[in-house]
Amino acid sequence: MATTSRALLRWQFDLTWSLFEYHLERLDAADFLWEPAAICWTVRRDPAGGWTPDWADTEPDPVPVPTIGWLSWHIGWWWTVAMDHLGGGPPRQRTDVGWPGAGEPTIAWLRGLRAEWLGHLDRLTDADLDATASFPWQDDAGHTVAHMLAWVNAELMKNAAEIGQLRLLRAAGRA
Repeated sequence: MATTSRALLRWQFDLTWSLFEYHLERLDAADFLWEPAAICWTVRRDPAGGWTPDWADTEPDPVPVPTIGWLSWHIGWWWTVAMDHLGGGPPRQRTDVGWPGAGEPTIAWLRGLRAEWLGHLDRLTDADLDATASFPWQDDAGHTVAHMLAWVNAELMKNAAEIGQLRLLRAAGRA
């Protein structure tokens, strides 16, 4: 049975999302800003009432443990930029991607990004998959749109596992 590259990438995405959805369904608002360690990256209220993610242009040592809030913002950031590239639009800057807030606003945002992503995936042809992609590899013409889709799947899987582990640790600590 032959499977197209697009079908395989979609299958992998759907599998990854189903594992992520398991945790999304169980998150409560307090999970998002729970800090599991003394050195954390999180999202913080800014003077205008929005949220600003912690950030460093050079990775600190030790690497801060991200909160679920930070990880969910991070997913929204890289996914939004991936869709900008896929759609041919100018990619947004990191500071242009806001975090909606703890709980349902962020869960709804992530589910909305999923729906938007699926719209992009459903329009792709085999020729589209073979086209050169510059994201997330700037100045490297050796990667294709198919590589970018596989990267999105891997990044989502990694971030979903991190969120799931944090949720489980917090829940076990309350038990």
